[in-house]
Amino acid sequence: MPERPPVLHTDTMVVEHRDADGKVVRYDFDQLPGAPGLKRSLAEVFAARCARSGGWASHKTSEQAWWAVRQFVSCLAGQDDAPSDLEALTASSWKRWRLSRPSGTSGRAQLRVVSSLLREHPRVPLATREAIAERLGKAKPVEPSFSAAEFARLTTTARRVFRTAHLRITGNARTLTAFRRGELAAGCGPWLLGEELDHLARHGEVASEDDGCARTIRRRRAAAGFTNVTEFRRRLFLTGHEVTALAVLLTVEYGFNLSTISRLPVPRAETDGGEDGHPVWRLEIEKVRRGPGRHFETRNLADFGANAPGRLITQALEATQFARVLLAELHPDVDRLMVWRPTVQNPYRTGSSFGDAFGVLRVGVTPTMGKKWAEVEKLPCSPFRRGRRTSNVHLRRESGQNTQDTHDSVYVLPDARIQQEAIEDIAAGVGDALASARRAVLSASLRQEPDPGDVPTVTADCHDIEHSQFTAPGTACTASFLLCLACTNARIHPGHHPRLAHLHACLAALSSVLDTDRWAARWQQAYERLEDLKAQLGPAMWTAAQDRITDDDRDLVDLLLKGDFDR
Repeated sequence: MPERPPVLHTDTMVVEHRDADGKVVRYDFDQLPGAPGLKRSLAEVFAARCARSGGWASHKTSEQAWWAVRQFVSCLAGQDDAPSDLEALTASSWKRWRLSRPSGTSGRAQLRVVSSLLREHPRVPLATREAIAERLGKAKPVEPSFSAAEFARLTTTARRVFRTAHLRITGNARTLTAFRRGELAAGCGPWLLGEELDHLARHGEVASEDDGCARTIRRRRAAAGFTNVTEFRRRLFLTGHEVTALAVLLTVEYGFNLSTISRLPVPRAETDGGEDGHPVWRLEIEKVRRGPGRHFETRNLADFGANAPGRLITQALEATQFARVLLAELHPDVDRLMVWRPTVQNPYRTGSSFGDAFGVLRVGVTPTMGKKWAEVEKLPCSPFRRGRRTSNVHLRRESGQNTQDTHDSVYVLPDARIQQEAIEDIAAGVGDALASARRAVLSASLRQEPDPGDVPTVTADCHDIEHSQFTAPGTACTASFLLCLACTNARIHPGHHPRLAHLHACLAALSSVLDTDRWAARWQQAYERLEDLKAQLGPAMWTAAQDRITDDDRDLVDLLLKGDFDR
């Protein structure tokens, strides 16, 4: 097996990202403005995310991150105190970048991507990490769900377009089957039509008039009802407009997102075990998610009648049968359901924005196709994002390829229709959000090195032991060492990190053995402050701290948890 090429080339600043299908996209950091050291450091953390275990499984994710990094580097290059490397990145530089971002979803997305990359690099100063860790908040959803009338119009339109195509293809399929079985009289009109359909099915194109006498071919085609080459191609294949309608129906019926629909493998059939032998279609669903790996699931949809869950899958297989057979002959390694053939008359041009090309065929449905479809059908917008939201929130009323928390927080609670229809549920959600807002946070300051004038404690160094916020002014502080994490006089430097990481692990272990109320009353706030510290330091520094835990750290934490310390 050949070795996999490096993600970041040592002699250049080119990062290669290879997705699950083996396709490679290259990002050249040398072309960005700014100091070489800064670009090299950003390329290193970017390459780590592009690695097989880095968490970026699709090119769409890395392309969005690349766009955010370009904006970040360009902003830094235009500042008077432009850093030469990440170790020179100041909190003020980060705050200027943050204020320059748009206030909507795109600006927040850029901040999230860049902040996650910076937290991965150990040379980012602690003061800058504190600024990066400031909460961004959540943006309101860009697209609302459809109203009941809009959703009904969308569904009716998609069904009309796809039903017309399905009837056309299945009708011609019956003629082709009869021709191949020899059930038609040679030379009659249906036989001539079957002959033309057979050539179209095998090659994806009508027979050329150069293959024989043009006059004879035109006469035979006229007898077969063949009047237009472009229209004849549609007899066995879906067009881009029609396959988009099918994608809309899959979104509406099953709550799939567009990328899942485009990558959907051909469903496999199993019988339901009954006397009638109704098919049960097994769908293998893949969705790219944030973080490492992908989300896979299977759904079994039975087709036992007109309104059965699997009826749409049966019709989709019938409408794409000839395109899929032809694709399997040309590219046996490609297993996709959404296969179609462009025609001259449809509004879809060539290019990657209109599916992946395989000879005369194309695979998948893209957002551009959704916008074109809506324009032709005189609908207000692309149907997919709002259609999926409407389906999962109002029709199916369950999560679709999301966790329940994501479904509730991103799709259900912000939805205006849900807010009107379920006021009591919204009130309960606001209560949960208020509890989250009251979560304890770290008040101690992070320092790169200790201050000789500070007084060491078990969890931090105290900068002013006689002016604590927990005791009367002018008297020595007698509060618990755990409250040092909540005191503005406390200073935390790298020497404290291993001990605090061990304390964090011990508190987490206690939560699994103590009664929930007892643990919450005694330890929860300290644990939440340590969680905040962990987020500010970042995974790289936190892992390094865990590796440096000593026996003295373990002994001190053990005494602290047992309450054996005397002030």
